Amino acid sequence: MTSRPAARMIGGVAIALGLSASAVQAQDFTLTLHHFLAAQANVPKHILDVWADGVEADSEGRIQVDRFPAMQLGGTPAELYDQAASGTADLIWTVVGLTPGRFPSTEVFELPFMVSDAGAASYAYWHLYEEAMQEEFADVKILGTWVHGPGVIHSEAPVAAPADLRGMQLRGPSRLTVQLLEALGATPVGMPVAQVPEALSRGVIDGAVMPWEVAPSLRIPELVEFHTEFDGDMIYTITFILAMHRPAYEALPDDLREVIDANSGLEFSVFAGTTQQEYDAPGRAIAEEMGNMIITIPAEEVTEWRALAEPIYDRWVADMAERGKDGQALIDRARALMAEYEAAE
Repeated sequence: MTSRPAARMIGGVAIALGLSASAVQAQDFTLTLHHFLAAQANVPKHILDVWADGVEADSEGRIQVDRFPAMQLGGTPAELYDQAASGTADLIWTVVGLTPGRFPSTEVFELPFMVSDAGAASYAYWHLYEEAMQEEFADVKILGTWVHGPGVIHSEAPVAAPADLRGMQLRGPSRLTVQLLEALGATPVGMPVAQVPEALSRGVIDGAVMPWEVAPSLRIPELVEFHTEFDGDMIYTITFILAMHRPAYEALPDDLREVIDANSGLEFSVFAGTTQQEYDAPGRAIAEEMGNMIITIPAEEVTEWRALAEPIYDRWVADMAERGKDGQALIDRARALMAEYEAAE
């Protein structure tokens, strides 16, 4: 990797030879990466920074990725996708569901009790993106697709059965999660995850659903005393994308586009999903150390929860049909791909 003083020396040599410094440095590119979490949270630290560091190293310094956490470039989390489409940011990481209904095919992985492993779902998500979702994301270059680990109910009162959710106002991160909470008897409140600590502190909500891995960075174990998790299939998960401004990608020379591609795609998506799920354990341990109560619903006792959530499938398939898409085919294909991944493990 060429140091900046060395680059200045090369520029001086170029000028002495009658070339401009800009001509020599024309192969250098700085990309901005924008997202909504604090820099020390698990996804930026263990996934996004790993990706960016890999791109910088493999490009031998010709690509620099400047990282802007916590919406430092302005806007709201719901605007991140459009920032990548417009070029306000070169790269963004976001929750797809922050723009409800805009990317409906991705919701196949957000259906209740659909996913049992984040790595398997992330594998299936990338394949389904390539097979059936590219049209929905035509205005950006998708670099990674993944989901998080098991969703957990974090609340101020214990939740051991759906009846315990009645009257509770719970934050929901996506359209289908909001439908799920409503079906279970809670009052769903949609909001970005970064707003949850203040909403809990002010009593605006009684709890929130999110995976264990992100809870400590939002001080959730300090703000609530009870956590409900589920054995077996996840009660919910949500979908993420790492996306790039398409003209910024196309402006790169062939060899640097190859660097981006080599660090992205299927292998990266599976890495991201499995890494995010791996960091559930440390997050759960923090709640245990604080003496909070963790309620685990055994797989054999999830029947009532599943029955209440089942109509969401029928509604989603009907909604997809109105959009000209075969929702049941997406469900069947997602399940087949997840089984394919699990069989290979």
